[in-house]
Amino acid sequence: MNATPDTSQAAPIEEYAGDPRAFDAAGAIAQARPLVIRGLVRDWPIVKLARQSDTAFAQRLAELDSGADVDILMVAPEAEGVIGYTPDLGDFNFKHFKVPLTLGLQRLASYSRREHAPGLVIQSAPIRKCLPGWLADHGLPCLDPRVEPRLWVGNRTVTPTHFDSQHNIACVACGARRFTLFPPEQLPNLYVGPLDYAPTGAAISMARLDRPDDPRFPRLRLALAAAQAAELQPGDAIYIPPLWWHHVESLAPLNALVNYWWSPVDVPGYTTDHARAALYHCLLAFRVLPPAERAAWRNLLDYYVFGDADPAGHIPEPRRGVLGPLTAEVVERLKQGARRHL
Repeated sequence: MNATPDTSQAAPIEEYAGDPRAFDAAGAIAQARPLVIRGLVRDWPIVKLARQSDTAFAQRLAELDSGADVDILMVAPEAEGVIGYTPDLGDFNFKHFKVPLTLGLQRLASYSRREHAPGLVIQSAPIRKCLPGWLADHGLPCLDPRVEPRLWVGNRTVTPTHFDSQHNIACVACGARRFTLFPPEQLPNLYVGPLDYAPTGAAISMARLDRPDDPRFPRLRLALAAAQAAELQPGDAIYIPPLWWHHVESLAPLNALVNYWWSPVDVPGYTTDHARAALYHCLLAFRVLPPAERAAWRNLLDYYVFGDADPAGHIPEPRRGVLGPLTAEVVERLKQGARRHL
């Protein structure tokens, strides 16, 4: 793989200065910026095995394998490990399979002996399903135990710049990964592809970071000037706030990441999927309106949704309705209202 991004201008991602055992996820959320936590999971048994050898790590995963199928992406060698589209955007540049984890690990072992091997990624596998025995001694005390971990294993591959709608802590369990992050306001400079036709479910940048002079993407260098980057080793972790764009490179013949997505909103019936649904609804509702109407709706949304002031402070509490605190009842009323107006 030869797809190293041009991060010569990138600032280092801030690092947590305290004892990793005292890391507080709530404090990270309050800061609302990325943070590298060195050694957060250095005591995980699987990380200790990874430091011994790739073989010891893979053998332990195989021992824990429940036999459940996991999602695997196989990228042709000519793609240089970069997950994405074919050159004409007519299709994705990988094949998708469902096989047990152990078979994926065996294929990775065979590819490690080939000079021009395909890229292979075991993608977002729910650990409770495929490695249930993992959970007993690989916890993350800084998070609510209800937050479910997911496993990503592969060889030298690149997940292009994309964002998540939830908070994310990603822990390197084997190999090494380089993260390049961009703040949300860099969206116009990242040339993001179709929202509803994306390789891995999340819209990705069509601009390769290792090709900053591509004439199709002249503003990419502006994004690179605002980038932050860090390389993580086994036991290290990174906190990525929602909607921060991130580009992830797997740097070794065998790499493994465990990530945790979560939302701090603990209201029955609420999910961050509602935000993605709202984006689609806004595209439907506002894009075709004349500029003056769009501006008026923007003011309305700023007042009721995005502003810091309470838009219902002057209304008696019993009559605040869907403008009141977000409870399970209010969530259901909002859903019903959305359905009714759709």
